[in-house]
Amino acid sequence: MSFQSFEEIIRFAIEKEQQAVAFYEDASRQETYSGAKKTFAEFANEERKHEALLEGLLKGEKTLSDYQFKWIPDIKRSNYIEDMEYQKGMSYLDILRLAMKREEKSLQLYRDLSEKTDNAELLKVLKLLRQEEAKHKLALETLYDDHMAKMGD
Repeated sequence: MSFQSFEEIIRFAIEKEQQAVAFYEDASRQETYSGAKKTFAEFANEERKHEALLEGLLKGEKTLSDYQFKWIPDIKRSNYIEDMEYQKGMSYLDILRLAMKREEKSLQLYRDLSEKTDNAELLKVLKLLRQEEAKHKLALETLYDDHMAKMGD
């Protein structure tokens, strides 16, 4: 991956956010339990917000001055899960596992992109996206842990 400009990195990140929206929308559509359906729909909406933020930054319509940065803990549950491929009809637990892994990879992607620029505004955007992906990862890992606890694990 070689980027020549702020715009190239932002466009690449927008593509990744669009892929995340599609994943969570599909997971929401296939899920039979209303709670899981709602959870995945909410994740799709969060990813849409990221996409809109990035689009706004490209157009010069948005700034990051109001965003509050804070530390998000990493319980590292996804570190112990193998990569999986999405398949229609996956179980709720498998979708959670896959989603955790996807968020882990997104977090790493934004870390890697941060190392490819010294543009202060872009670094702030990438930090924001890392924080948002870390929030998603933590939420998914917590859902997974809670579900496993209910099952006696």
